[in-house]
Amino acid sequence: MKILFLTNKPPYPPVDGGTIATMALVNGFSRLGHEVTVLAMNTRKHHITPFQIPDDVATAITFYLVEVPARISLPALLQNLFFSKLPYNAERFISMRYSRKLAALLKKQDFDMVQLEGLYLTPYISCIRKHSKAKIAYRSHNIEHEIWERSVEQSKGLKKLYIKNLAKRIEKFEVAALNSYDLLVPITQRDFNILNKAGNKKPGIAIPTGIDNPAKPTVTILSGEQLFFIGALDWAPNQEGLLWFLENCWEKILNRLPDVKLAIAGRNAPKWFLSKIAVKNVVFKGEVDDANEFMLQNGIMIAPLLAGSGMRIKIIEGMALGKVIVTTSIGCEGIDAVHEREILIADSVNDFVRQVIRTLNDTALQAKISENSFKFVIRNYSNHNLASQLAGFYKKNC
Repeated sequence: MKILFLTNKPPYPPVDGGTIATMALVNGFSRLGHEVTVLAMNTRKHHITPFQIPDDVATAITFYLVEVPARISLPALLQNLFFSKLPYNAERFISMRYSRKLAALLKKQDFDMVQLEGLYLTPYISCIRKHSKAKIAYRSHNIEHEIWERSVEQSKGLKKLYIKNLAKRIEKFEVAALNSYDLLVPITQRDFNILNKAGNKKPGIAIPTGIDNPAKPTVTILSGEQLFFIGALDWAPNQEGLLWFLENCWEKILNRLPDVKLAIAGRNAPKWFLSKIAVKNVVFKGEVDDANEFMLQNGIMIAPLLAGSGMRIKIIEGMALGKVIVTTSIGCEGIDAVHEREILIADSVNDFVRQVIRTLNDTALQAKISENSFKFVIRNYSNHNLASQLAGFYKKNC
C-alpha cells in the first residue's frame, strides 16, 4: 500500500507521546514493505531541518516539511475567543500553505490511504476528498476535550473559565468531525467506545502505540535516584500531576524516608514550573539524551496524572524496561495492566504515598511487578504485530 501520514508536528525525533505514537506506525508500515510518505507541519515549537532526520530513516520514508508556525500568542488567543467559534487549539493548525502542499502531493501521487494523526488534521479532509480517491483514516490519539475538561478541575479564576470554554469548543469540534473520515483508528479501546457512543458509525479498530522488540532488561530497581518522572514538561497534565505530587505527597514520603530522591526529566520546562519543583531532594535533569538510559539508571517511576486522555506511552516504555510504576487510574487508562500484578494504581494522596513507600521497602514486590510488567508489554505491545494488524484492517477496507 501507499500510505500518506498527515501530522501537525514533525514526528522525528520521537520525543513525546504524539511523535512516538506516529513514528511507531510509520516505522512499522515501512518495515512491512509499504510505501510511506509523511507530510508534517514544521511548527515553531517543534521545528526541525531535513538534515536532522537520519539517513536510514529518510531513505526508508519520504518526509515533506511545511512551515506552519502554529505559535501561541495572547492577541491571537483573544481574537479567537471573541471572534471565532473554533477552538484555538484547532485554529492554529489551519494553514493555506499546508493545504496547498497537500493538494499538490495528492495530484502528483495516488495513495491508497491517508492517515490523519490526531483531531487537528480533520479540517484537511475536504482537501483530500477533492484531490484524491484514497481512503481516509482518522487516528485518534486521545479524546481531546476530555483532557481539557479534566484540567478545569486543576485550574482557578480566569484560567478556569477559559479552559472550560475551550473544552466545550473542542468537544463540538470533535463531535463535528465524526464520520467525516472512512476509518477510525483510536489509540485505546476505551477511546473507541467513547467515540462510538458519541456517534461514530464508521468501521474502526483500536491500535495502541507499540514497542520495537524490547530485550529483557537486567533490572536494578533502586540504582540512581530512587524515584523518577519523565515526560514533556510543557504539557499541562504532566505539570499539574507533578505539582499535585510535590505539594501533597512529597513531604509525607520524606517524613518516612528522608534520604529518598526524585529525579525529574523532560523537555521545554517553563521557568515558572522550574521554580515550583525546586524543593528538597528533587533533582531536575532537563531533557535527557536517551530516555531509556535515564529510566534504566533510576528506580521506581511515578506518573501522578490527574488529567489527560488516550494512552500514556512513557508508562508502556517504562514497563518494557521492567520498571515498577506508581500511577493513577487516569494514568493507567487505555492500558489493561492489573493493579498489584503489573502496575500500582493510587488515586488519593494517602494511597499514593503508601504505594511509593511500600514499593521502596519491598524488594519482593519490586521483583514481581518488574517481571510481570515486562511480560505484559511483550504480549500486548509488539509494534510489528500492531502494524501488521492495522495493515490487514486497511487492506480489508480499501
